Amino acid sequence: MRKIITVTTRERETLVDITEQVRQVVGASGIRDGIVSVYVQGATAALMIQENWDESVQTDVVNLLRKLIPRGIWLHDQQDGNGDAHLKAGLVGPSEAIPIIDGKLGLSTWQNIFLCEFDGPRSERHVVCTVIQAAP
Repeated sequence: MRKIITVTTRERETLVDITEQVRQVVGASGIRDGIVSVYVQGATAALMIQENWDESVQTDVVNLLRKLIPRGIWLHDQQDGNGDAHLKAGLVGPSEAIPIIDGKLGLSTWQNIFLCEFDGPRSERHVVCTVIQAAP
């Protein structure tokens, strides 16, 4: 089963929790055991599994990446001013694979799935969820 989740982002750099939308896709699939592949389309966004309890972790991720990959100093900035966004997205990566265990996401208590926006705000980011059943 495949479903595309559409996400709106409101800041240039932010982490958006998409766990509930992925959970709904998994539930609708009816698959009890398998894997869900989650993939964001776009060269300036990424996906990350991270702590969900306190927003300070998401803020720390954004702040770390800003320090590691500052804005405005890259060759690609000459084209459209978002060289840092491409580098951040490449470093974090576009996808995650999460086990499905007894029909539920196999995340721990403190884990959620985040879309990492590095070149927002965007009216639409598309996340492709592909649910695959485990072999019997």
